[in-house]
Amino acid sequence: MEEMRTGGNGGGMFLVAENLSFDCGNFRLESSFSCARGTMTCIVGPSGSGKSTLLRLIAGLERNSAKGAGDGKKTRIAIGGKDVTNLPPAKRGVGMVFQKSNLFPHMDVADNVSYGLRCMGIGRKEGRRRAEEFLESFNLSGFGKRMPETLSGGEAQRVALARTLIVHPELILFDEPLSALDAPLRKKLAAEIRALQKSLGFTGIMVTHDISEARTLADSIICIRNGTIIWQGPPKNFRETLLTE
Repeated sequence: MEEMRTGGNGGGMFLVAENLSFDCGNFRLESSFSCARGTMTCIVGPSGSGKSTLLRLIAGLERNSAKGAGDGKKTRIAIGGKDVTNLPPAKRGVGMVFQKSNLFPHMDVADNVSYGLRCMGIGRKEGRRRAEEFLESFNLSGFGKRMPETLSGGEAQRVALARTLIVHPELILFDEPLSALDAPLRKKLAAEIRALQKSLGFTGIMVTHDISEARTLADSIICIRNGTIIWQGPPKNFRETLLTE
């Protein structure tokens, strides 16, 4: 357990999440963790253990239930030294890629990818130009005018990834983006994500149920069980028995 890096002030970590708390029926999550800048962290754990909930709390898509009133457990989420605990999702500077690509069905690929740029005030023509150029990095050259319904599962996820990355978020959260793909394509896209993470230098956190995938992708693995992080450390030290013991 010496690899554990949870709680405290994060020791200069890029992401510091202290006293995250979430209640839903009989499920309760209470966890703290931190991640270094420019690294990929994979979160593993049994189904229903709170993996996706952790991401949604970081992104601001779920409300932390920790009150911090007299119990000494005040929630704090800091990204790059900035406290984002009370900021809405759009103000946190976080990108998110989901299991489903969630592309806008009425927009072609270039308009989907450039959507974030347009929200930043960049015109449609310039946004499409940047999108077309950016798509080349995802083996999607010439896909700009394709509609989402014409894409394969792997192509759609590449487009979703491009849409997230084009606005250059420093932190990207991946909620099992490869789980619906077949094994060969899953392995290929995992390698592509890792290569992009290293070349672009963003900090990534990925939820996955595939332990071999986590070992391949991650600089650090977090194991969560019953809403509590029980282990964090390098992939080489991870034991699969942590999932059940």
